[in-house]
Amino acid sequence: MVFFFSIIQLELASVYPKPHKRFQPIKTKCQNTSAARKDDKAVNTARRSGADIETLKKHNAATNKAASSSTSLNTKRLDEDTENLAHDRVPTELKKAIMQARKDKKLTQAQLAQIINEKPQVIQEYESGKAIPNQQIIGKLERALGAKLRGKK
Repeated sequence: MVFFFSIIQLELASVYPKPHKRFQPIKTKCQNTSAARKDDKAVNTARRSGADIETLKKHNAATNKAASSSTSLNTKRLDEDTENLAHDRVPTELKKAIMQARKDKKLTQAQLAQIINEKPQVIQEYESGKAIPNQQIIGKLERALGAKLRGKK
């Protein structure tokens, strides 16, 4: 059979530059190594015979506890952190000024939003005080309403 295989391979070598896929040998990996099987056998025979077996468990083996459970140097700093990390909101004076100027021009929130090319929700957020102040939008509001909004802070 080996002789037959080599003859076919030589014939194919003259036709194909590489050996044909059909005749390439298949390479497989052995999943269990002989050393691992010997160790398992040795441990099993020792268990059956009643001999003392010492097993060691690796610390945090097969877990990700090392990253989350250990206390770091920054933990104390994070616990003592009292900094307020909230975003700035529209001041009361600004939202009242926007509302007053819009009502003086007799515009609805939707109309004002259309004039400055923004969504009506943006005007609602500014007038309710929930928006994060954006200087570009405030500038558009000043031009559309004809009122100075930023100087009244």
